Amino acid sequence: MSDKRDYYEVLGVEKGASSDEIRKAYKREALKHHPDRNPGDASAEAKFKAANEAFQVLSDDQKRQIYDQFGHAGLEGGAGGPGGFDGVGDVFAHMQDLFSEMFSGGGFSGFGGQRRQARRGADLRMQARLTLREAAFGVKREVTVNAPAPCDDCHGSGAKPGTKPEACGHCRGTGQVSNARGFVMFTTPCPKCAGQGLVIKHPCKTCEGHGAVEKSRKVVVSFPAGIDAGQRLRVNGQGMAGPPGVPAGDLYVEVDVEEDARFERDGVDLVTRVNVALADAALGAEVDVPALGSPDEETETPTVKLKVPAGTQPGAVFNMKGEGVPRLDGRGRGSLVVVVQVDIPTRLSDRAKKLLQELDAELRPDAAVKSERKVASST
Repeated sequence: MSDKRDYYEVLGVEKGASSDEIRKAYKREALKHHPDRNPGDASAEAKFKAANEAFQVLSDDQKRQIYDQFGHAGLEGGAGGPGGFDGVGDVFAHMQDLFSEMFSGGGFSGFGGQRRQARRGADLRMQARLTLREAAFGVKREVTVNAPAPCDDCHGSGAKPGTKPEACGHCRGTGQVSNARGFVMFTTPCPKCAGQGLVIKHPCKTCEGHGAVEKSRKVVVSFPAGIDAGQRLRVNGQGMAGPPGVPAGDLYVEVDVEEDARFERDGVDLVTRVNVALADAALGAEVDVPALGSPDEETETPTVKLKVPAGTQPGAVFNMKGEGVPRLDGRGRGSLVVVVQVDIPTRLSDRAKKLLQELDAELRPDAAVKSERKVASST
């Protein structure tokens, strides 16, 4: 019976974890126990190797299915262990991509091996909060990006000034190690240098050997008119820096829109509520309705005129076209949906009561009703 730890336990995930969850867990464990971060720590090196082995199995659907059904025994013997399936080259390429993603634009920026194969720097993600008016009419906003950048002291090499990374003695600078299993030779990333081919014996004190330090910089982001909460903008080339000769990643800005006390947004339409006096609802009137106005509107609370026809009932809805949010494609604006709320007086003078009784008698001339009103007023 195998004395190996359960692969899911090694990565700290549940058995039903998704591929993304497994990938994130592996990145976390690999960074935590990486030999360069734990020099001379045999325990950390063992945990790094275990995480590497667990990931190779759980990231492969075929191997994972066998492991879930038969455990470690299913991967031994004819199966050939974690690397003993067809398509080992594909697994190794997957590992290369993962390490390139893990270390791009940040630590280990001066390493060879995978760094030279990186196609671009890593992407960054952040959130920006806009007012409803800013989202509706668009705005240019300067945002602060905090991200790793090449260390000025070691120029991104991670090595102490005056020194440089050296070839890994374990893999002789190749970044790969090979192990024979029967008649088959399997190649995996070197556990000492994480497939980089280089190690840092004298780390830079400023960046602690990572080759990068966190820096703040300003980026101007243009939010187009009509953008809504949950949408995302991509700013090309404003992500993490890549290695020399490789373009930087992109910056993704997720939009959040503040709630507005006057409106509820429904796509390109706006919903607002307006209070109308009882007499205005009965006789008809022209009332002011809150509106977004135009992009160059100077007042902070613009309004538009709405003609309320005579006999308007509570809850009546009016659709004012072209007063909503501009469409992202620039083809006009949505509507302003106005819901009427009729104000019913809660305090009446004696004269007001008498007038309402007379009005009621006029509107409902039924004798029985009038009699009931008189009895109620006398009590």
